[in-house]
Amino acid sequence: MIRVEVPARDVIGVRADNPGPFTLTGTNSWVVGRDPAWLVDPGPMLGDHIEALTAEIAVRGGLGGIALTHDHADHAGAVQPIRERFDGAPLAAARGDVDVRLAGGDRVGPFEAVETPGHAPDHLAFVADGVAYTGDAVLGEGSVFVFPYPGALAAYLEGLERLRSRTLELLLPGHGPVVADPAAKLDEYISHRLDRERRLIAALDAGKRSVPELLDDVWDDAPSALRPAAAWTLAAHLDKLESEGRLPEGVERPELTS
Repeated sequence: MIRVEVPARDVIGVRADNPGPFTLTGTNSWVVGRDPAWLVDPGPMLGDHIEALTAEIAVRGGLGGIALTHDHADHAGAVQPIRERFDGAPLAAARGDVDVRLAGGDRVGPFEAVETPGHAPDHLAFVADGVAYTGDAVLGEGSVFVFPYPGALAAYLEGLERLRSRTLELLLPGHGPVVADPAAKLDEYISHRLDRERRLIAALDAGKRSVPELLDDVWDDAPSALRPAAAWTLAAHLDKLESEGRLPEGVERPELTS
């Protein structure tokens, strides 16, 4: 297990040993405060990861609750075993079988929930003491894929703007390193997504209509392992253009396979 130190904050990250194209060096679980501590994203169902979290939480005086950014397995897989070890500590999230159902602006433990959908419909970020725990809305490096449910891309951009409007000192993401300049990272994310849109419109204006053509033109930097995720994000961009009346006729849509 890798411990992620957060200087001058009573926070420690525990990074799961689940590296991959989507998880980067692994999923970050964040243990916040003490007497009791709170846990943001228990991470995957991996024994060593669960043991490391259990030990960290125990020395901090137990667990006050779990705040879940979203219910993907690499973030939520360890919810049940962690709760069992800490007497059913309450679970707070935007959907599912939870003790505290959250929406934007709600508070739980030390956190305020901020709606950051796009990667997933239920995605939240949590803000406390100038720190945003961003899950998969903002990563420490690279970009995230937007899953194409109705309105996903517009909602994603709105969520980034919500975070950008805050005075933040750190971003603690679900994957990758700590972000020490939140404003610059959020500006980068917003600019990146809008640049993809500009490039997509240029490709459409040039007559490109097939999924392979559009991916080759607009997501030419995506490695082969991330081509399916690029296709999901392409679909979300196409949905946005269609909702705005800016999508030409005859554009092929990606087949949404995972």
